[in-house]
Amino acid sequence: MTKSQKKLWTGLIIMALLSPIGILMPQMFKAGNAWGEWGTDTLAKLLGYVPVGLKRYVKLWKAPIADYNLGGQDATLSLQIVSYIISGFLGILAVGLVVYVISKFLAKHEK
Repeated sequence: MTKSQKKLWTGLIIMALLSPIGILMPQMFKAGNAWGEWGTDTLAKLLGYVPVGLKRYVKLWKAPIADYNLGGQDATLSLQIVSYIISGFLGILAVGLVVYVISKFLAKHEK
């Protein structure tokens, strides 16, 4: 592994470990949901309506780990923090595997 790859992986691990800031900061400042992570109910409150296109496709995709939370709606804060970190590592792993497979495929066809 090269020095730049080690720095990349270190940075990714640090970001995964810092990901719970996304749930801690809104609670500290009583800010509600993180910006842009609104469901249709929150959008209806913010805009007064839910865009038609969003209504049509809202059920098309369900997140593998809803709200990055392994404990459900009533999970403790500590379980939410652990869930965020696990979700971060799973995301890094998934993207890393896709990049690895694509790079191997491209390297194989380059020869």
